[in-house]
Amino acid sequence: MRILLAEDDALTTQSLTYFLKAKNYEIVHAKDGEAALQFLKTEAYNLIITDLNMPKIGGMELIHIIRNDLKLETPIIVLTASGVEQTELDAFAIGASEFISKPFSPSVLNTRIQRLVPIS
Repeated sequence: MRILLAEDDALTTQSLTYFLKAKNYEIVHAKDGEAALQFLKTEAYNLIITDLNMPKIGGMELIHIIRNDLKLETPIIVLTASGVEQTELDAFAIGASEFISKPFSPSVLNTRIQRLVPIS
């Protein structure tokens, strides 16, 4: 399974990549929403994990572009430090599949990944 990880925080990226690779996922990292869009225009992914607060193009705008311009139905998990309920509701309204607040349990993330993209 190929996962596109759009995350600007180096420590979060490193720990997530280590954990997800140990679960046999292939991880492609984009340092911001703009880089994520470039990857999405040239390659297919089974899942997208995105932070909301990133430089250039943030997560909300990224989700909007994925759903409305690229017309992709790829599941999207939002990982963010924002615990604001309205932010979560807004993310779901524009097309997020899951919303997980930081800090989070890697095991919970893995369970949600498996639920969104069952391995056949």
